[in-house]
Order: sequence, then structure tokens, then C-alpha cells
Amino acid sequence: MDQYVKKDDDHDEEEYSPFSGIEKGAVLQEARVFNDPQIDSRRCSQVITKLLYLLNQGETFTKTEATEVFFSVTKLFQARDIGLRRMVYLIIKELSPSSDEVIIVTSSLMKDMNSKTDMYRANAIRVLCRITDGTLLTQIERYLKQAIVDKNPVVASAALVSGIHLLQTNPEIVKRWSNEVQEAVQSRAALVQFHALALLQQIRQNDRLAVSKLVTSLTKGAVRSPLAQCLLIRYTSQVIRESSMNNQTGDRPFYDYLEGCLRHKAEMVIFEAARAITELNGVTSRELTPAITVLQLFLSSSKPVLRFAAVRTLNKVAMTHPMAVTTCNIDMESLISDQNRSIATLAITTLLKTGNESGVDRLMKQITSFMSDIADEFKIVVVDAIRSLCLKFPLKFRTLMNFLSNILREEGGFEYKKAIIDSIIIIITNIPDAKESGLLHLCEFIEDCEFTYLSTQILHFLGIEGPKTSDPSKYIRYIYNRVILENATVRASAVSTLAKFGSMVDSLKPRIFVLLRRCLYDNDDEVRDRATLYLNTIGGDGSVVETNKDVKEFLFGSLDLPLANLETGLKNYEPSEEPFDISSVSKEVKSQPFAEKKAAARKPTGLGAPPAGPTSTADSYEKLLMSIPGFSTFGQLFKSSAPVELTESETEYEVNVVKHIFDQHVVFQYNCTNTIPEQLLEEVTIVVDASEAEEFEELATKPLKSLPYGTPGQSFVAFEKPKGVPAVGKFTNVLRFIVKEVDPSSGEAEEYGVEDEYQLEEFEVVAADYMLKVGVSNFRNAWESLGPDFERVDEYGLGPRESLKEAVSAVINLLGMQPCEGTEVVAANSRSHTCLLSGVYIGNVKVLVRLSFGVDSTKEVAMKLAVRSEDEACPMWLKGSCWLAGQGGDVDGVAGAARGGRGRGRGELPKLCSDKASDIRSSAVILKRIFRCCFNENLPMLFGGRGAAVKD
Repeated sequence: MDQYVKKDDDHDEEEYSPFSGIEKGAVLQEARVFNDPQIDSRRCSQVITKLLYLLNQGETFTKTEATEVFFSVTKLFQARDIGLRRMVYLIIKELSPSSDEVIIVTSSLMKDMNSKTDMYRANAIRVLCRITDGTLLTQIERYLKQAIVDKNPVVASAALVSGIHLLQTNPEIVKRWSNEVQEAVQSRAALVQFHALALLQQIRQNDRLAVSKLVTSLTKGAVRSPLAQCLLIRYTSQVIRESSMNNQTGDRPFYDYLEGCLRHKAEMVIFEAARAITELNGVTSRELTPAITVLQLFLSSSKPVLRFAAVRTLNKVAMTHPMAVTTCNIDMESLISDQNRSIATLAITTLLKTGNESGVDRLMKQITSFMSDIADEFKIVVVDAIRSLCLKFPLKFRTLMNFLSNILREEGGFEYKKAIIDSIIIIITNIPDAKESGLLHLCEFIEDCEFTYLSTQILHFLGIEGPKTSDPSKYIRYIYNRVILENATVRASAVSTLAKFGSMVDSLKPRIFVLLRRCLYDNDDEVRDRATLYLNTIGGDGSVVETNKDVKEFLFGSLDLPLANLETGLKNYEPSEEPFDISSVSKEVKSQPFAEKKAAARKPTGLGAPPAGPTSTADSYEKLLMSIPGFSTFGQLFKSSAPVELTESETEYEVNVVKHIFDQHVVFQYNCTNTIPEQLLEEVTIVVDASEAEEFEELATKPLKSLPYGTPGQSFVAFEKPKGVPAVGKFTNVLRFIVKEVDPSSGEAEEYGVEDEYQLEEFEVVAADYMLKVGVSNFRNAWESLGPDFERVDEYGLGPRESLKEAVSAVINLLGMQPCEGTEVVAANSRSHTCLLSGVYIGNVKVLVRLSFGVDSTKEVAMKLAVRSEDEACPMWLKGSCWLAGQGGDVDGVAGAARGGRGRGRGELPKLCSDKASDIRSSAVILKRIFRCCFNENLPMLFGGRGAAVKD
């Protein structure tokens, strides 16, 4: 009898599992019981349970095994046992029989679907809809429609859930059930109403107006089920996001409904409504207040799930509206000691985001006792929040730095320790007063650090910041201890750090040289080599003289050639009497563009994308171009664009292009990657067709000699253009190469290859490519300093737009200029906005723009442009760009305007040409001529004397 006694929770013995040790072969043997003349319902149910367990554990059945089991199971329809019948339904669903086998059970399932037993009906519907195809579905559609409006909620829910699954495979059939589903939405059964609403929304999801009407009708009180109410709140939030505020009252549509749900009797509905309000776009403090009040009540709930939900939502709100959450701080402080560590962690991080400077000390005391009880993943969240708090209140850095140093001494994993180290380094970098104490905390940590990576990171940082402190000598002891006590990797890093101190602090040189000489006898050759190098370059005679600037640059400066190229050159170097010549190493950047390409793929593009910041690879681009013969005479590089993708991701060849703009030239850098391991590409060139870019003349091409698998390379094409003119145009590209097969086993390529080519996407040189984003610290002073001599003012109609924000973003991206003083941010309820832009036009001409936007009740956006510059031509160019924005921001829109001769609003452009199709060769040609007009107001004719002069 002991085997039937319930075990205590703290019993030492392992609990028995009924599935332990079962094997597929043995279970298949047991499945023969399905064929017995007298069916044993209990034993059959046990065998089916084992089969379901194997299937759900990932066990695969062969076609023969699955067929045998399926046909054996169909014989169990003869049994009258309800429990066994349910198991039969489950195993048929999991086996998913093929179309020729389904017909065996179709008649039995259809018979059950019309049975008087509701349990049979519901399960038969689920199974039939799972295994049937479109042909059979049309035969049972009538029964499914009847089931949707069935009085039994179990049957109705089964039909509705089946409809949700069928909508993915047979949408046309399911959409014919709209009337029945609409009737089911009015059901009194909670689950039926929930499933019916879900299916109805999915049927109408591609029709925004239909979804809006559905929400409008149901928000008037027809939904009783709390689950359905939660679903309706989510659909309402979606409609609110897709619609705009009422321009007269500033109210959101359906906001009153969300606020009314905060007074619902079901807690899940209250929370769903509160969360929906907090996630509204541009939510105001007035709108947030009722939701915050409800969430504050949940913080003191006796249910852990409500406390967790409330504190997590408040944590998200604190990121954007910290002041709105401050009213909940007292309640959240009590949650620091909550038994649920997830709740306590969220409470702490929220308090760190919303707390004021005076409460920091008290908060740190509470956190100190809490940190030892939570896992590392939660500790990392707390550390990140403390770092943000320190940057927010820099005067409290001592308290926060001491806290970080204390937890640094406690036990913890690598990620946790790294988060603390990174936080201390960021604080030291941003708060100068924290440098001395922060460096000492780091020095104390490496005395007993078990992670090599962290030790080398700290030593490297010490070498940068240590020599700049008031007393650099106090760090020498900590650094040299690493030479004595640590592994070879840390010892080598410590030697480099000592050398940095010796090169930058002349008074420490004699002491540093003594320590470096001791390192000459180290067991590791890397440590010995570093010590020898530093002694011979810095000067090992012990004299206190200033280290040569060139020596510092050689030892600790940035390398002007890619490390990957240097590594390849050293590997290929064969020892001989000739020393290794570093000048023979190629300076072509191979890995950098590939990394840029991957990063660019994750960034949004188009008019709605945020303006790109200044590239950090500008210097490397310029060095690369200057190292190529023929390009070095082009002068100074003005601007390099972000990479433009010319192929789809994960194709056999991946190519993107970077546009390098010079005063009189444009160089296209094609970054190519071969993604096929069995191929080697040689003589890789890009054939560029510039027939739609008349003002560009091809000068030179630099092919890529070899493109092995996975190693990015570059090919270049240079064009000449009129000096100082923002020439635009479209370029068509073809990738040509010789492909050679590569032996996978040896890695050697065949001697002879085959010529081949690969069509690439087109790209354009646009007006914004000639504008460099350069901000100004004080826009008003800069505006006044330019004066009104070269000022242009005009007004434009931008047509209907989704929002004022979208219009502002479109114009900013079209002009390619830098927003100043945060004016790119548009308030949610604003009907007018002023945006200040700054930039440098090609030729190093400073440009300032003041844009004034306004929107009316029909969403028509008007814009006033005021531009000042050091050159008269630049304001005219900007006027052309803004007229382009009024045509929709694309070349085709310009072409259409040129053909029709009409623009929008007062910024209309006069007719440019006759209506004859022969006069218009391409939209790119028209765009070019528009900009040429903007540079010459008095150009009388454009197309054979048929056009009108373009005036202000």
C-alpha cells in the first residue's frame, strides 16, 4: 500500500513517471491491441497516451508505422467509451493522415459531427477541420455554419476556433461565414463571444474601415465576456494608432471607452485598459492620470500577478514619463521586500528612473540588502538602472560608485561583473570628478579577478586614463602585480599598460624601465617580445626625456591599415634576407563595409527614416580612396553616403554601393560579398549604364582581382560631373566576373573559369547627396551672422499627409540637412511647427533653413521656406528640393508635374515642356532640368523653346 501513499514535498526520493523508459518499438507492438475483437478501452487509452507522448517528445514515425497505427486506431470508432473516443480524436489530429487516408475516417467523423452527444460533435469538428482539404471543406461548410450558432457553447467554440485555423489555408471559404460569426459575437457564453470576436476581426483585418466600424459598434456595450472585452480593447488601441486626434477638441477617438473600462468589475479588463492607455502614441499627462491611479491600486493587491503586471507597466511608462509615475513611489518602495524577486527588481529599477536626487541615499540602503537575494540577470538590470541614475544626478556619483564597488566584490558571473565594470567606466568617462575613485575601485578589483577578459579591459582603460590623473604612480603597483601573479594574456596586457605610463609620464620612466627589464625573463614569448619592443622604442637607458611623438603614435596610435590585411600579409610572408615591408600591405578596407552593410539592413529607409548621423568611417573612406591611383587627384572628399543595397539579402552575391562625392567627381564604391562556398570569382567589375545621368561622364574603373567565399571586396567606378553643380541621375548596374569552381575538400580553384554576369538594382544620385549634415550650437546667432543678402523665402503646398510629423520628416530627409535644437520633434497635438536645419553644401558653403509648417482639418500641409546661405545658388537649389517635396518626394512625381505643368499650392512650377511624349525621355532627365532651372532663373527655354521661364 505504500506505493499509493502521497509523497511529501520535501521527500528525498524521485517522483515516479509513467513514461520513463518507454521505447517506440515496444509501444508499436502494444498498439496491436487496437485490432483485438473485444476492445479493452482502458488499455487502448493507455497505449494512445504513450503514442501521444512519443509524438510530442519529437519522436518521428515512418510512413509505414504511421499508416499502420492510423488504420488500427480507426477501428476504435466501434467502441462506445467516451474517454477512449476523445483519445482517438487526439491521435488522429497528431498523426495528420495524408489525403488518401483521410477518407477512411471522414464518414465516422461526419457521423459524430451530427451526433446527439455534444462532446462528439465538438471534437469531430476540430479533427475534421485539422485534417481536411478545401474540397471536403465545401461539403461540410453547411454543418460548420450551423455549429457556429449552436446553443451549446462547447460546439460553437470548437467551430469558431477551427475557423481561425482554416482562415490561414482557406480564407475565401471562412469569409463566407461572416453573418454566423456576427451572430455568435452576441452570444451570452464568454468563450463563444471571445472566439467569435477574434475570428471576425481576422476576417476583416485587411479592411481598416470595417475594423473601425466593428470597434465602434461593439464599444457601445454589446460585449459582456471579460476575455472578449480585453480583445476589444486591443483592437480599439489599434484603431486609435491608425487614426488621428480630433483637430478641434484634441480628443482621441475611443479614448472615453478605454477610460470607462478602467471602472470594469473584471481585473483583467481594468489592467488591459490601463496598459492600452499607457501605450498610446504621444500620450499626455492628463490621459495617463486615470491609468496610473488604477495601476497604483494594483501595486497593493494581494495577488502577485496583479502586482507584477502593474509594476512592469509602470516600469515602461517611467522610461518616457517619469514624472507621471512619481506618485506611485511610496507603494513601489514597499515592493522592494516582495517575496517575488521579479516584482522587487522591477520596483527598484522603476524607482531608480523616477526617484529624485534627495532620495538616492535612502534608496541605495534598501537596494543593498536586496541584491544578495536575486539572480544575476536581475542584478544586471539594477546595475544598468544605477548607471543611468548616476548620469542623471552626477553629484551623487560617490554614493552610487561606492555601491557599484561593493557589489563588484561579491560573488557573481561574468556578465554581471562585466555590466558593473562597463558602468564604472562610463561613469568615469562622463563625470571627471569620479575618475580618481573609480580607477582605484577598478585596481582593487583586478587584484582578485577571475576573468581574463575583464582584467585586460581594465588594464587597457588604466593605460588611457591613469597617466592623466594627478598621481599616476599609485597605479603602478596594481599593474605590476598582474605581471607577477596572472596568466600570460593578462601579463602581456600589463606590460603594454606599463609602457603607456612610461611614454606619457616622463618622471616615471626610470621606474617603468626597471619593471620592463624584469619582464624580459618571462616564460611567455608574447610578454618578452612586448617588453623588448617597448624598451627599445621608448628608450631603455633610463634617461628622463620626453618620448618622441612619432614613437607614441607608432606604439599606441591607431593603425592606418586593416588588421585583417596585416594578418594576411604576415601569414604569407616567407622568411628571407628581405625584411617584411609593411608598405606592401593593402590598405583596402575589406571587413568594414561588410559590417556596415549588415548594420544598414536593420535601419529604416525611405522618407520616414530618421536622419542618419555623421559616419564614423569617413576617415577610413578617404584614406582608402587616396590610396588608389587615379583617385588621389580628385581633391578632398566632401561626403560619403550610407550603403545602398543593390541585391536582396541572402542571395548568392551581396552588393551594396557607397556614393563618394567630390567637387568635380563622384566615385561609386561597390562592396561585394560572395556567399557561395564552392565558387571563386575573379576579374570582378561593375558595368554602369549612365544613360539616364547625362551630366556624368565615366572616367575610370578599378576591378576586383579576386572575390573568394565570405571575404568582402571592393570595386570602384569614377565619374566626372560639372564642378560645384549638384548633378543628379539614375545608374543601372551589372556585375561581371569569371567564376571558377572550388574543390570543397582541398579548397583549390579550377584553372579555367566561365564568364558570367549578375543584374543588380538601380540606384540614384539625389540632391541630398550634396549636402553634409553639420549642426550649429546657436541657430539664431548663426542666422543673423549670415545676413539677408542671399536669402530666399517662398511658400509651398505639400498636399495631404498622414500627420504633421510625417511631413516634417519627409522634408528633412529630402534636404539631407541636420535638425538643430531638437526641432525635428513634433508635438503630438500640434497643428503648426517650426523646424531649424543646418548643413554644408558642396563647396563648403554654409546653409541655414527655417521651415514653418501648418496643417488644416483636411490634413493638407502648407510649408514656408526661408533659407540663408553664403552663396546665391544654394537657396535656389533648396527651393527646387522643396518643390520636389510638394510633388510627393520622388522623381516620378516631378515627371508628372513637368508633363502637366501644375504643382500644388503657391509653390507651383510653371509648365516645362510640351505634352508630346517624345519631348520627355525619362523622369531623371526632367529632375535634372528642374534643378538646372533652380540655378538659372533666366533660362528661357528647356525643350526647344516650348517651356516657360522659371521664376521665384
